[in-house]
Amino acid sequence: MSQIGSGPAILVEDLTKSFGEVHALRGIDLSVPRGTVLGVLGPNGAGKTTAVRILTTLLLPDGGRAVVEGHDVVHEASAVRRSIGLSGQSAAIQEELTGRENLEIIGRLYHLSRASTRVRATELLKQFDLTEAADRPAKGFSGGMHRRLDLAASLVGRPKVLFLDEPTTGLDPRSRLGMWDIIRSLVAGGTTLLLTTQYLDEADELADEIVVIDRGLVIAAGTSADLKSRVGGDVLEFTVPDRSRLADAAAAISKVADSEPHVDEETGVISVGVGGSGSEALIQAVRALDAAGVETRGLALRRPSLDDVFLALTGHAAEEEDQPGKRRRGRRRDADTAGRASS
Repeated sequence: MSQIGSGPAILVEDLTKSFGEVHALRGIDLSVPRGTVLGVLGPNGAGKTTAVRILTTLLLPDGGRAVVEGHDVVHEASAVRRSIGLSGQSAAIQEELTGRENLEIIGRLYHLSRASTRVRATELLKQFDLTEAADRPAKGFSGGMHRRLDLAASLVGRPKVLFLDEPTTGLDPRSRLGMWDIIRSLVAGGTTLLLTTQYLDEADELADEIVVIDRGLVIAAGTSADLKSRVGGDVLEFTVPDRSRLADAAAAISKVADSEPHVDEETGVISVGVGGSGSEALIQAVRALDAAGVETRGLALRRPSLDDVFLALTGHAAEEEDQPGKRRRGRRRDADTAGRASS
């Protein structure tokens, strides 16, 4: 077993979990050094929330091993809970209570004295810019305020390791950026974070290392730059206004591309990796599309994003998992939903 204070803050080896015929986790491995952020990236149903529930002792694994701050999550669950904080997808606050009362209740559950609880609540309300709303019922808070209060509650016990399960889901852009600033400040203070997200730019912005999970398996791991190198170079992207010509455009562009073009039938956007050929590929693309008589808009080269990486790794974009009519609709239950329903 890992010793406290040495080794990674989180260590996962061959972790598995099934719910009937749904294989939520098929044997994943993770390692998170202390004071860093691991971004766990994947669509709904990939297994992200199931992994977090196991690591936070809310769910027992079927197999494998998981250690947090030197403690086994199965055999030393109480010690694990003393070391961690969790902010889940849904805010776990009592809306009829004020912001201050919510934090003070959490403090008492951590067995802090009344005086220490009041001091800690005041500190967190200030840190999360909630002082003015501290004594108002939480039911009147905005979505961003709810998420900030929930994150503040997860920090009452000063955890060494913090699990953030899709912390910015449903937030407006301004609140999302504000949450990013808070996360950065926590890491600067030495907290280890495991961050699950569906947002590719969020993982790109916040994570030191990124693990990509799809269908319960780790399909790639590395830094953002490492993963983007999987695409192999620039990405050519353009829009076809006439949706009936999408197939013609894809056929034309495939002649100058290094990989199969990705066609979004809803938006009319076609993107494809063109390797290191750069501007030469752009010129060839213009000629090929013109020869095919396909009108385009916004034809340009750009650097690859993590969305391009996910597409290159899986053959489908991350958001396709939940869109009506896409490849996995109706084919299997959402593994994370199954995990929540079982508890």
